[in-house]
Amino acid sequence: MTTSTRVQPVNEVNDPVYRDTTALNAPQKALIAGGIAVAALLTVYLLATQHIAQTVLLGIGLLLGYTLFHARFGFTSAFRRFMSVGNGQAMRSHMLMLAVAVTLFAPILAYGYSFFGTGVSGYVSPVGVSLVVGSFIFGIGMQLGGGCASGTLYAIGGGRSVMFITLLFFIIGTTIGAYHLPFWTEDLPAFEPVSLATSTGLGYGGAWLVSIALFGLIAWITLIIEKKKRAPKMAPLPTTTGWKRIFRGSWPLFAAAIALAVLNALTLMTRGTPWGITSAFALWGSKIAQFFGVDVASWGYWQGANAAMLESSIFADSTTVLNFGVILGAFLASAAGGLFKFTKITMGNFWASVVGGLLMGYGARLAFGCNIGAYFGGIASFSLHGYIWGILALAGTFFALYLRPLFGLSVPKSNDSVC
Repeated sequence: MTTSTRVQPVNEVNDPVYRDTTALNAPQKALIAGGIAVAALLTVYLLATQHIAQTVLLGIGLLLGYTLFHARFGFTSAFRRFMSVGNGQAMRSHMLMLAVAVTLFAPILAYGYSFFGTGVSGYVSPVGVSLVVGSFIFGIGMQLGGGCASGTLYAIGGGRSVMFITLLFFIIGTTIGAYHLPFWTEDLPAFEPVSLATSTGLGYGGAWLVSIALFGLIAWITLIIEKKKRAPKMAPLPTTTGWKRIFRGSWPLFAAAIALAVLNALTLMTRGTPWGITSAFALWGSKIAQFFGVDVASWGYWQGANAAMLESSIFADSTTVLNFGVILGAFLASAAGGLFKFTKITMGNFWASVVGGLLMGYGARLAFGCNIGAYFGGIASFSLHGYIWGILALAGTFFALYLRPLFGLSVPKSNDSVC
């Protein structure tokens, strides 16, 4: 006898749906073979044309995408559940991820450990008007666009059609943001970057202790709120058991949290900076604009160290390679679970994706990154701006809860059985 329960769909826009959870779909073997072939060809190309670090980063990207999809490890849905009904399960997984990340980042940043002899530096950015505005509108955008930066990439890998719209306008938004960035960062007030480790006298050891205490406090607060609101539990994911679960089914959030932190640390030691996503979108959009005759090279964003990127192949850009890896990794994970399928685009989620993509793209440039570069990478690097990004993105999420229904998008309710 089979049983049915409500489970999380790949598409975060819809409510949880009923489906049989006693068995997974059969693996989509042709798609798996195709994904492996593309990954192999890209590996050969990178080995032939780029530094070995790019090939390593492709492998890390594949693992990141596989992990994100397998656990449906979300930032958008985590913020939405917490702000709407008080469910903090995913937020606590974020705290675990950040705790592991700062534990790994502290010695790497303190002693400069790297694989290829390059220097290492974290994401420590200024605190000013651009950060406040950018992170707030990013929070709105990710709730309308149906996913954050990492969520957009792994949802595309899973075949979620509307996310191609989100990605297109994400690229447009971040390109416009790159053009406007000097106004936001040079003409408007901002404080110098603040590192808990190097700006306070705490050192990396003291900053680690403060960070762990903060993560513990935040996790405790989510438990209190969850209990007070009697929040519905997260809907389960279809899965299997035993060793097969490594490749098919779902991973527990805590396992994905640890894996993502380790992979981010490996990224830091491979390329010298943490995992990021949206700088590649600015590069792609700027190259396209340049192709159509726009004088992109004159923009303030593309001066100095960034100038060479415009003249180089996109495959020389480590963030681009990571992004391709995330999409491929998520594609392989979805095909392994028999879940790859293009989804329906409605008028509502089309326009939500347009608006959400533009807001995320523009906001990411203003806020010095997205949920990965600013929130994950910033906090892991002991930067104050990462914490502020998280607070303002939560505020943007709360505001967006009132906008989502205008586009036909659902919002969890306190009387839901699951969320």
